[in-house]
Amino acid sequence: QVQLVESGGGSVQAGGSLRLSCAASGYTYRYNQYCMGWFRQAPGKEREGVATINKGGGSTYYADSVKGRFTISQDNGATTLYLQMNSLKPEDTAIYYCAAGRGWCLTRPRSDNFGYWGQGTQVTVSA
Repeated sequence: QVQLVESGGGSVQAGGSLRLSCAASGYTYRYNQYCMGWFRQAPGKEREGVATINKGGGSTYYADSVKGRFTISQDNGATTLYLQMNSLKPEDTAIYYCAAGRGWCLTRPRSDNFGYWGQGTQVTVSA
């Protein structure tokens, strides 16, 4: 099993910054390879893969809409996943989800490749 607990959402004005955190735990998480990612879903829209990174580090993926503004990272023990969000825009408003998928990250993330999800955290960016 893998447990994911998110924190760090909130409200901010356009141009501001937020950092999301996701604490990952569980027996299978500790002993297996996972692709870790952040997804978001705005009202009336499909869930979108924002950024991914392999557990333990390596290459990263970013959606075009967030490149240069968002940074995905992990702590040294790969037990906490972060998403640093800078230069936030109103269109970044959504519920953000941390996710874990068994194996290595694919070039483009698909939500059905991720079997474990956090509870979601609201990010609201006002103009």
